[in-house]
Amino acid sequence: MGEEALLGVVSGKAVAAMTEEEAALELAHLAAEIERHDRAYFERDEPDISDAEYDSLRRLNAAIEARFPALARADSPSTRVGAAPSQKFAKVAHRVPMLSLGNIFSEEEAREFLDRIRRFLKLSAEAALEMTAEPKIDGLGLSLRYEAGRFAVAATRGDGVEGENVTPNALTVADIPQRLKGGPRGAFEVRGEVYMTHADFSALNEQQAAAGERAFANPRNAAAGSLRQLNPAITASRPLRFFAYSWGEAEALPGATQFDVVQAFKAWGFQVNPLMRLCRSADELLAAYREIEAQRATLGYDIDGVVYKVNDLRLQERLGFVSRSPRWAAAHKFAAEQATTILKAIDIQVGRTGALTPVAKLEPVTVGGVVVQNATLHNEDEIARKDVRVGDWVRVQRAGDVIPQILGHLPERRPSGAVPFQFPTECPVCGSAAVREAHPKTGKLDAVRRCTGGLICPAQAVERLRHFVSRNAFDIEGLGEKQIAAFFEEGRIRTPADIFTLAERDKTSLKKLKDKDGWGARSAANLFKAIEERRNISLPRFIYALGVRHIGETTAKLLAKTFRTFAAAQAALEAAADPDSEAYQHLISVDGIGEAVAQAGAQFFAEGHNREAVARLLEQVRVEDYAEERARDSAVAGLRVVFTGALERMTRDEAKAMAERLGAHVAGAVSKTTDYVIAGADAGSKLKKAQSLGVKVLTEDEWLAMTRTVSVED
Repeated sequence: MGEEALLGVVSGKAVAAMTEEEAALELAHLAAEIERHDRAYFERDEPDISDAEYDSLRRLNAAIEARFPALARADSPSTRVGAAPSQKFAKVAHRVPMLSLGNIFSEEEAREFLDRIRRFLKLSAEAALEMTAEPKIDGLGLSLRYEAGRFAVAATRGDGVEGENVTPNALTVADIPQRLKGGPRGAFEVRGEVYMTHADFSALNEQQAAAGERAFANPRNAAAGSLRQLNPAITASRPLRFFAYSWGEAEALPGATQFDVVQAFKAWGFQVNPLMRLCRSADELLAAYREIEAQRATLGYDIDGVVYKVNDLRLQERLGFVSRSPRWAAAHKFAAEQATTILKAIDIQVGRTGALTPVAKLEPVTVGGVVVQNATLHNEDEIARKDVRVGDWVRVQRAGDVIPQILGHLPERRPSGAVPFQFPTECPVCGSAAVREAHPKTGKLDAVRRCTGGLICPAQAVERLRHFVSRNAFDIEGLGEKQIAAFFEEGRIRTPADIFTLAERDKTSLKKLKDKDGWGARSAANLFKAIEERRNISLPRFIYALGVRHIGETTAKLLAKTFRTFAAAQAALEAAADPDSEAYQHLISVDGIGEAVAQAGAQFFAEGHNREAVARLLEQVRVEDYAEERARDSAVAGLRVVFTGALERMTRDEAKAMAERLGAHVAGAVSKTTDYVIAGADAGSKLKKAQSLGVKVLTEDEWLAMTRTVSVED
């Protein structure tokens, strides 16, 4: 695979040719884009891009971070797992985080994965390294807690730290035993995947059609949607299955290897995948991959790859974790499935930030058992690069999701009248100019064209209001997409502050809400009550709710943690309007807040109508100052550290893993915010920079002595 195919292309430029400024902007864009897709997949069970396309976004992010490690953001997708749990369910804190797996896509990458493990463990090429290989089930991750052998709690993955409590629903799944046969007496969390077979999926969709209900797109969505029902009776009516393959908290393990523990699950009464294999070399591992791939079409359920795991649990412990995934496991993904169809039209949609996004409308085609008819085309550069035109026959691919990726057109089947697509220079909603911003330093055009209409553009205004009341922002129950759109159209709500004056205005309005179609006195009162309950809001939620470009949930939390009050955060962002100012330099020196965030915040508050809207909103709500959560009981928790040079007691990777387990933040570059630099032999530029900035430098022994100092929790 060539570099362009491996790393992706951003606005026509390969990662290898990027400047540092371009890389920072692209990382900010990727963080926001991937976070949006995570919410669609994990919260709504409605992904809007293919697995392959999503994987390419993550690989592009990883490639840029690999080339520019100092630019890695605090909200980097490489550090996130899943999405926040739905507010519809009670939350369950995972005692052991439910992490995701890193992906590999070729035999070459599989061999490199094994080589990395050997290097980390300092194993020779001849040393034994036993691995397991098993199908990667395309379903919904679930953790099952048993106490004294009895089923107690079921929780979804959520964001990896907190999941949704779906215990009543899980009780209805036949494959989940309520009491373990000869299982452990203490607490034990069995983890696995809820899924639906192809036959059951087809039967369910027939039932949906007969009842006049919407059909599910694929078995994964059907399984996830069925398990996450508020009414367990609905879940009970759905044919769900469960494979067990891992564990969380465990007072004692029933084996010393991955394979032995999974076989114990089988003895306890769980279904485990019969295709799990033990492998003792890279060749055996790849043979298992090919064997499982060859059976994919006849299994009767969806799989999208093969999972490799180090078998010896002691080696798993030594390897530990990096970012969002374990070092000792990886998912070898299958190649995406492809088909050809006709591009009927290219529609332009306007998002809440004014971004004009082209969406391909396709002649419906079945790809891998799923009917698809929409695809994103990303931006105008992507359309030009692939030279796709309305009327073209196009190649599309998917890997388990509804919306495919367009790979290109078939030149030999292009109709004679097909003309290049002209991307609009005016907003299709409000008619305002649609422009591509140029970076002030590099002159590089933004990949996205945006409407300049701001709050006068109905598309943006409605989307901004929808974002404002969304689950992870103000979370106002009863103000969904339809209600926001209707209230905006009627003029009841045009700005966020209008939401909190709605009840008072309704008292004197000739058009009472309770008299409106679909509303009554009780439903109107419930809405007013829900709004009233949100007059107090946490600082991270408030910042996120404003919808500032490049400021997602993670960045909002970082700004809140840094500035503590909204007044301080706003003042810092306003002062950052001058790139030469001390305020700007201070802001971008904060780990995770780069130029893109600083500029976006400054531009937001430079607009008078935005400042006015925020001021009006603050008259209606109270923003709580940020309260830091208590750090774990480690003397180094919360410290920002950098490792440099060759260490003697352990490899640098092991040192970083240990620091992260103890709650320290490990950075790749030295800055004013760095607390300690741990320098080994032959330390170079990082040591010099630490000395120039006055950052405390520790030897390896001094660092290890510090990590052994444990504070006592209250």
